[in-house]
Parts: sequence; C-alpha cells; structure tokens
Amino acid sequence: MTEVSSLTGRLLVATPALADPNFDRAVVLLLDHDEEGTLGVVLNRPTPVGVGDILESWAGLAGEPGVVFQGGPVSLDSALGVAVIPGDEGPLGWRRVYGAIGLVDLEAPPELLAAALGSLRIFAGYAGWGPGQLEDELTEGAWYVVESEPGDVSSPEPESLWRAVLRRQRSELAMVATYPDDPSLN
Repeated sequence: MTEVSSLTGRLLVATPALADPNFDRAVVLLLDHDEEGTLGVVLNRPTPVGVGDILESWAGLAGEPGVVFQGGPVSLDSALGVAVIPGDEGPLGWRRVYGAIGLVDLEAPPELLAAALGSLRIFAGYAGWGPGQLEDELTEGAWYVVESEPGDVSSPEPESLWRAVLRRQRSELAMVATYPDDPSLN
C-alpha cells in the first residue's frame, strides 16, 4: 500500500467547482489523516442551536458565537470539542492534534480546562473520508490544501472564513476569494 502523507492540522478549502452541497464553500480542519482515512470538522457552518442547549456545562467556555457548529454530515448526533490551548503542556481532558489545536474530552469536567482554554468550539458531527477517498477528491481538484492558523478555529465571523483563508494565501489562490457566489450573474 502507498504511504499517505499526513495532512493533519491543515485546512481543506472547497474549490468553487465542488458540487457536494454539504461542502459548498466549506473550510475543513483536518483532525486526523492517515492510511485508515481522514476526519475533520467544517469550521464555517454555525447552527442556530446554542451550546447551552445541548452541553450546558460547556456553554460558558465556548467562544463567540456561542453556538454549535455543524462539523460535517457524519454522526450529527455526536459532539466534538475543538480548543486552542497555547503552550507546551495541555491540561487533562485535552489531546493535542496539531500545534496549539486539540480535542476536548466533553465527558471531563469543564473546570479542568477552563483556566487553560484559549478558545473552544463545539461541533455536531464531522466530515469523514475512507482510505484513499480524500486523495481521490484532491486529484479531482475538489479541495485546496492550505496551512491552518489557530485563529481559524475561533473565527468570530465564521461565515466569511472561506474568503478570509483564501485571501491570506500568497499565491493565485488569493484571487479565488473573489469568486462570485453565483457566477451566472457575472
């Protein structure tokens, strides 16, 4: 089997050509990528559901907007916590994924993490790909792969994250940020 280069910690940014409505202009943070498949969360799909409505004990620690995000089309009845914790050591109840970004054990008491949290987002569901599936989509041109920044997880304006991530690229990708929502109106 071919060895898979890990994309963990990187962002997948949907190309304008991506036809799947689940991922239209999506920005996906990859939390795990290896030969067994890929798992990530969509960073720019806030829902109207408040964190306090489903995880009351974590509501005070969730960043603005204090809502649950739709992490992807898989397992919408499950929740994932993604937090940024600066420094070398993270507290109990947090597992580093990449850089300062890590996963929160939502079964742990929030008080264990409260003092260390830089930001917290709660995601309902996730985006997942089987072995080789993401690589096929990359070959087809469905996604741009770019570096993540810790602030991407807690963007105060998640609806504008697609354009913001593209705009900061030092390549022709910056021009893609100007792509119209409906090219037929151009």
